[in-house]
Amino acid sequence: MDRAVAMVLAGGQGERLYPLTKDRAKPAVPFGGVYRIIDFTLSNCLNSGLRRIYVLTQYRSVSLHRHVLLAWNMFNYELGEYINLVPPQRRLGELWYRGTADAIYQNVYLLQQERPEYVVVLSGDHVYKMDYGPMLKFHMEREADLTISCVEVPRKEGKRFGVVEVGADGRVVGFREKPSDPKPLFGCPDRSLVSMGIYIFTTSKLVEVLAEDVRTGSEHDFGRNIVPLMVAQDRAYAYMFGGYWRDIGTVDSYHEANMELVEPEPTFGLWDEEWPVRTYRPQLPPARVAGTVVDSLLSEGCVVEGGRVVRSVLSPRVHVHRGAEVVESVLFEGVEVGPEAHVHRAVVDKEVNVPPGDVMGVDPERDRRRFKVTEDGVVVVPRGMVLR
Repeated sequence: MDRAVAMVLAGGQGERLYPLTKDRAKPAVPFGGVYRIIDFTLSNCLNSGLRRIYVLTQYRSVSLHRHVLLAWNMFNYELGEYINLVPPQRRLGELWYRGTADAIYQNVYLLQQERPEYVVVLSGDHVYKMDYGPMLKFHMEREADLTISCVEVPRKEGKRFGVVEVGADGRVVGFREKPSDPKPLFGCPDRSLVSMGIYIFTTSKLVEVLAEDVRTGSEHDFGRNIVPLMVAQDRAYAYMFGGYWRDIGTVDSYHEANMELVEPEPTFGLWDEEWPVRTYRPQLPPARVAGTVVDSLLSEGCVVEGGRVVRSVLSPRVHVHRGAEVVESVLFEGVEVGPEAHVHRAVVDKEVNVPPGDVMGVDPERDRRRFKVTEDGVVVVPRGMVLR
């Protein structure tokens, strides 16, 4: 992996995750109690031996910068290891990053300084476990210009992603970004092959194509512009990934991914000692339970004081009072659930006090008058909202 650098795209607004992204970038959204979403991509880099990392940031980046500085300060610059935060430098004018490809192009000088043979382009807003080493080996063996990591999804979900068509030799022969009618897999009419937003480029070819794209009136986006162009004119291959991967694109998918963590046999485990997920851990006491907790994750500093918690994820310093009930919910740091309150199928952001006897997630009409409610009926309570 010493012949490659990673560039993590972490500047998206995350509009479909609003209001969880009201005050933070999407990669900085808490997940699984103690983590931030970006921790999974960065942990994959670290565990894969990929230790030259640039994190390209833009929107509402203060909490993201703070988290990376606190949690990811173990790299040794003297050994050629680093993780560098790169907000827009405006080296090429007064423009912010205009798209995913433009974010790389505006920082081409970093590639010119480091001169890696390969660039691993990653998204900072996915939850998954992946060793990038075999994918890089796949790319090198085929002398590819571009390798796209791909995964199968139900065809109806394909419209959310870039849909990939692959020939018999593994070459990508077609690519459409978020099509209204996704192309099915051959022999599997209900499945489609989609891009995970994970790419490996041969550096010289990437720089050449980015320079070509910037002279056009395109959206300067990998999925809409760069990948279709390279599929048409260069050596593009599909790398088949068969592990766990979730695109946290909406509040519903965010809630669902958290609920997968509390299944009796989790689809995605956080307990693999050979593939640890790193994060920042504040100095807090252990969780204290004096109530009932079933199939849930409790973080440091949590107190369940006679209440009942079922299939839920509690972040640090959450307090559930006597007689309260929390079911299939995700509570961010510092949330307090008052006595006899009921929180069902909700995502509650930081520093919210649920008053005694309050109820959410039970009466949809009442919930919609007070909060955002998703298509799947998940209640979303913004950070610091005062409930009465």
